[in-house]
Amino acid sequence: MKNKTTFKLSIVLICMVFLLMGCMGGPSPEEQIYETLEKVVSVERDFEKQQDPLVELEKKEKELYDEILTLGMKEFDQIVSLSNEALTIVADRESRINNEHESIKASKKEFQKIDSLISEIKEENVKEEADALGTLMNQRYDSYEELYSAYTEAIGHDKKLYEMFQNEDLTLEELEQQINLINETYEKVVSANEAFNKLTEEYNKAKVSFYKNAGLEVVFEEE
Repeated sequence: MKNKTTFKLSIVLICMVFLLMGCMGGPSPEEQIYETLEKVVSVERDFEKQQDPLVELEKKEKELYDEILTLGMKEFDQIVSLSNEALTIVADRESRINNEHESIKASKKEFQKIDSLISEIKEENVKEEADALGTLMNQRYDSYEELYSAYTEAIGHDKKLYEMFQNEDLTLEELEQQINLINETYEKVVSANEAFNKLTEEYNKAKVSFYKNAGLEVVFEEE
């Protein structure tokens, strides 16, 4: 029926051991950017917490859908019961994807703090790298919005499908049309998810490169 996926990469948590810059005075712009970027990781933890539960919910929903398709109209009461159960799962998925979205919005708000710090960087090559990092992360945020939009659209189509199952006059043509619509929408979800994952990987690599070139002594640890 549907090709769903909610596996999304997480940004990397990096632990600072000590700094090679700004040891005698206040924190340098590079150090402050480091602190901000690692706060972004913390803010996105709620985003990460939604991943496994979403996948489990999708699996349960798919099992219910498959079971519904094995039933005939003589078992309509059971179809209604199963579709109601599926609607509950869809509502849970919707709640979790909205929580995920809120986490990403909070991440973006925190990340924007680096804008004023970049202009204070003295070394031009490091400043350019910080600018590129900011551009990449903003592309990641835009990509997530596309993913969120496609996923919420798909959830809306899922709801309608399970409501349709509760109509005794449902025709095979109507059912096929709705399933085709759902499949098309989940194709957009998969495509948006792949784009988001790619940008997340690129951002993680670019962040590590920036820290190294900025002279920050760090230990790189993926969670």
